[in-house]
Amino acid sequence: MSHPAPPPPCGLPSGVASTAPCAARVTWSDPARKAAFETWLGPLVHTHQLLPASLRPASADASFRRYLRIDSATGVSRIVMDAPPDKENCAPFVQVQALMAAAGLNVPDILAWDPAGGFMLLSDLGSQTLIELLDPAKPQDAYAWYQQATDVLLRWQTSSQPGVLPAYDEALLRRELALFPDWYLGQHRGVTLDATQQSTLQSAFSAIVAHNLAAPSVYVHRDFMTRNLMAPTLPEGALAALGRPGGQPLGVLDFQDAVYGPITYDIASLMRDAFISWEEEFVIDITVRYWEKARRAGLLGARSASGWGDDFGEFYRAVEWMGLQRHLKVAGIFARLTLRDGKPKYLADAPRFLGYIRATANRYRQLGPLLKMLDQIEGTEPVTGFAYGRM
Repeated sequence: MSHPAPPPPCGLPSGVASTAPCAARVTWSDPARKAAFETWLGPLVHTHQLLPASLRPASADASFRRYLRIDSATGVSRIVMDAPPDKENCAPFVQVQALMAAAGLNVPDILAWDPAGGFMLLSDLGSQTLIELLDPAKPQDAYAWYQQATDVLLRWQTSSQPGVLPAYDEALLRRELALFPDWYLGQHRGVTLDATQQSTLQSAFSAIVAHNLAAPSVYVHRDFMTRNLMAPTLPEGALAALGRPGGQPLGVLDFQDAVYGPITYDIASLMRDAFISWEEEFVIDITVRYWEKARRAGLLGARSASGWGDDFGEFYRAVEWMGLQRHLKVAGIFARLTLRDGKPKYLADAPRFLGYIRATANRYRQLGPLLKMLDQIEGTEPVTGFAYGRM
């Protein structure tokens, strides 16, 4: 996730200025891990001119990772990743970071890494996430930011090579979809599906998987959304001029789960965001411009068996089917984060995802039974009003 900037802790060394109040120091639930961290950090203090007294929380992740910020005598802050090796594998982060850096994306530099200990020192891309600059009531101000985001996405996708990253195949798609009945319906809603409901769900899942596997494959970030994009560092006052982003590209974070799979996934993730929603007119506007650029880049394939290279409507419907898979998955993940991991803030956004799911299911006759089942479980009214008609 992103690295917002809480105030620095008390006890900064003499000469290090701060106008912010003191913040809570970094806490460690395991004394042994604290000792391991201090042993790892020790040699880096001299090498990178770090100021240990400035160490403070930067952000928590939806996983078991957390991020800390530490200042240096040069005036440049750094990020420490704390990823317990018994719970998190940092090797994919390192692999994807190298791929993205080679593609020209603005990603954190890896300055030091302890694979056995699960500690990493990274460059700091700043504290301003893109979502903090956006207002759903002012899409005109967000337009240029989204154009820049799709340019970053296309740079990543055009660097794709098969056989490098794990495949986003049927098995993985189905494992992700299973999170919805297992965690959202079963654990969160307390619903035990009867045979008819199970059949309805599996029929919908099979249709979703088939639609998604028909897409051309590229590198997929897998969580390409505005909370994982860092705004460029601009001169003082420039951030107030939304819609005129600076020349520095958006920074990209939280990429360790990248795979090789449907081209529709990341644009669906960006425009049907977990934490911010837009009117469909704006979503279509950004998506069609992305589609035009993807066509020119040859990402939709000359064969265009799906018609996506010639018909934006077909492509947009494919994005909707991909988004549906993501929304079902994320609703399950958010329930799991609450019930298993004690992170209830995520489930507060579940209504956004149920709204996405119901709106998409309402468009397609094939998904009518799924919509009816969800309305029964959620106690919601049937959807009225839709774009494109029912397919």
